Amino acid sequence: MRRFLASSIGVTCAAALALPLAPSGAAAAAAAPGGTAPAVTRAAVTNGAGTPGGTQSLPLQPLDPDRASGAATFGLAPRSVRPFSLVGVIWDDPAAELHGQVQVRARAADTGVWSGWQDVETHNADHAADPETAERTSGRARGATAPLWVGASDGVEIRVRAESRSGSEAEPKAGSESTPLLPPGMRLELVDPGEDPPPQDAPSEDAPSEDTPSEDAPSEDTPSEGAESPDRNPGEGAGENTGQPSGQNPADGSAVIPADAPRTGAMSAEATAASAANAPLAPLGATEIPALNRAETEEEYHVLRGTEAAGQEGNAGGQAPRAEPYIGPRPGIVTRSGWGADESLREQGFVYTDKVSAAFVHHSASGNNYTCAEAPSVIRSIYRYHTESMGWRDIGYNFLVDKCGKIYEGRAGGVANPVLGAHTLGFNSNSMGVAVLGTFSSTSPPAAAVTGVAQLTAWKLGLHGMDPSAKTYLTSGGGNLYAKGTQVRLNVISGHRDGFNTECPGGKLYDKLGTVRSAAAGYQGR
Repeated sequence: MRRFLASSIGVTCAAALALPLAPSGAAAAAAAPGGTAPAVTRAAVTNGAGTPGGTQSLPLQPLDPDRASGAATFGLAPRSVRPFSLVGVIWDDPAAELHGQVQVRARAADTGVWSGWQDVETHNADHAADPETAERTSGRARGATAPLWVGASDGVEIRVRAESRSGSEAEPKAGSESTPLLPPGMRLELVDPGEDPPPQDAPSEDAPSEDTPSEDAPSEDTPSEGAESPDRNPGEGAGENTGQPSGQNPADGSAVIPADAPRTGAMSAEATAASAANAPLAPLGATEIPALNRAETEEEYHVLRGTEAAGQEGNAGGQAPRAEPYIGPRPGIVTRSGWGADESLREQGFVYTDKVSAAFVHHSASGNNYTCAEAPSVIRSIYRYHTESMGWRDIGYNFLVDKCGKIYEGRAGGVANPVLGAHTLGFNSNSMGVAVLGTFSSTSPPAAAVTGVAQLTAWKLGLHGMDPSAKTYLTSGGGNLYAKGTQVRLNVISGHRDGFNTECPGGKLYDKLGTVRSAAAGYQGR
């Protein structure tokens, strides 16, 4: 498949609004490091999917030097702010690095209790678009720490302390060619994910009974009025004939809302385009792409690859029947609509690479202090941080997996397609990026999350004929391990650190990649 840029459907939605935020007295009086602009709040217009979120951007101020080391320190004193749940620090130059320590404290919105100091991962430049790509050279990209999820908060304190550098200060002297330890233009980003999307609308005002199947239960699906209705997947809705009308609970005739039911109501042009990219896997506006069994997945594989007609013609001519693929059963995947993506935040159109020859596994480094129910909020926050704060075209990862093993669609363009991401600097082409939500440097990832990664990669790599237990070659786009143009032999399922000198995906998750490879190969029937 040739790389190309596909235009979105329709016209552009309302752009992000820039509204002034009055800082506290101390912050208003102090000058921002690097001459950055005053504090602002960026609140995006949503498409009716829930209460809009937003980002407060506060310039960091010089603080007294560290008493022990004398290192330069920037930050903000404790202050009340508008509600937020995720924090990060950004700066002007995406090529600059922050050589130091970033720590934050947050005040819980419900109890008013301040947390202890929490470390923010500063080495994040390796999660980025490849050098010389349009996304990298857009002029919008900024340097940034990893994001940190702190939960619903309304107060914050931050300190950024430069590394000790013998014989010099954090900022170079006039005329010196030494690189500063702390980059200019540092700002604290406070991200509010907004509220979760409203639940799927039932056909009637009566609430479903206790006998209504859960979201994981298979059921018939009737597309909403006005939505496109692609052919149903083979075997979908198959089962005992209950004699009940489609969409009713055989126990009492109450309404059944299937897992992949489309949301009702108007969809923006961007939301329509993002959802349509997943046809024919799910109806337009679906909040989840349902799981399939092996037989259904193999049949869908031939449909997606256009081999169904070729196989029938071959059989009619007496030729050998089509070969069945090595592919894992398609897992259930929460769509962008399902986790509440505000499609006005991303750039229009989708960018694709040629194929998916490898999967890079990451951790989001956003901390483990979240519940599985909060995972959609965490993803909306990361999405907003990547697009509004860091200046990327969309969320960087192709997929995300929470601690309970649930899989989420990441960058828009269709889960079955080779969407070009911004996850592994130098190796985004011909690959996919999967981020497990959490930090796994010293904490082991939950078994459910490891299983989710294995199920996802068994399916997606199978679509492209790749063996999860094998090796492959990728061409480096440039990085700190391999020069641009270098042919690199990598595991088909690799950790981020295999392509870039980084701690990601954390030592504990990296140690589980052997398990992921063997499990994914097993799911493919190898």
